[in-house]
Amino acid sequence: MPSIRPAPGLACVLVLSLLGPLGAANAADPAPEIRRQPLPAQADGAAFTLRVIPEACARLEGRFTGKKGQPFALAAEPSRPRCMARAQLVEAASVRPSVQRGWVLNDEIRVPSARCPAQLAVVRLWRERDPNATPKRDAQGRVRVYLRENLAPASAAQHQAPPRYAVQLAVQGRECR
Repeated sequence: MPSIRPAPGLACVLVLSLLGPLGAANAADPAPEIRRQPLPAQADGAAFTLRVIPEACARLEGRFTGKKGQPFALAAEPSRPRCMARAQLVEAASVRPSVQRGWVLNDEIRVPSARCPAQLAVVRLWRERDPNATPKRDAQGRVRVYLRENLAPASAAQHQAPPRYAVQLAVQGRECR
């Protein structure tokens, strides 16, 4: 699956579906790994950094557009020019991240609009759970690593797909006139 690699100097707008108000459907969502307060209210047209994902060499940039059809725009920008990505940033619509599908809700960023305080942009960052991240315990309950046993998996890991992150965007609240 191709990764979303932003071109230098060019904003790659992530094509994300705008969800309606997040009500009972998301009541069962897990708590994010990173807990944070809502960001300060942002003015229309002002671009700001939502989050940096160092593993994917990406910076999530958002801005309120003031348009009724698409009130919030989200783009992935390169974080550093010569960064070597160790993870992929993929479109959430193509992977449909959820706990049942093996994804972990990593972060939830809430941003109110300065022009319309009743409107809130919610950006959710999901990361794919790595089944090989936790080593198995032996009969004595200890994690032991033996060089010979781990040489083959280490060389196989070089050919595995890199970890993936997915971004979802939702706009909550009513539109202001």
